[in-house]
Amino acid sequence: MRMYSARPGGGRYRPVLERLAVPASGTVALLAGGALALGLGGFGELHSGWLAFVAYLALCGLLGGFSRPRAAPVIGLAAWLCCNAFAEHRHAELGWSGSGVELGHYAMFTAIALLVALPAALPRRTVRVALLRFDRTV
Repeated sequence: MRMYSARPGGGRYRPVLERLAVPASGTVALLAGGALALGLGGFGELHSGWLAFVAYLALCGLLGGFSRPRAAPVIGLAAWLCCNAFAEHRHAELGWSGSGVELGHYAMFTAIALLVALPAALPRRTVRVALLRFDRTV
């Protein structure tokens, strides 16, 4: 098991983080989207507006940082479902504002999750640490 890794040509070492799988990311996205809807409802922001949209974009970015890049469409779909059903239409029912608008929202949610998840997918080299003995040999 690798404990530290670095990108090729880079000098900074950071711990290896295990990313969430696609089903786990979708589950977390749905639960977090519902919790965000509850939070927005407490502030009286459950309506179609920029604050709810930006809050769900931030949620996608946060979840993208813990997920694999393949999970971005699932995170985007979960965020779109929660934003559309709870923030835009308020009564847990999906509404359709037209293909361009709804696909644009879904594309934005997916793109944010993917852009945040992509740096974790870059190749890294394993840092090998040699154990030194007291007689100064490796």
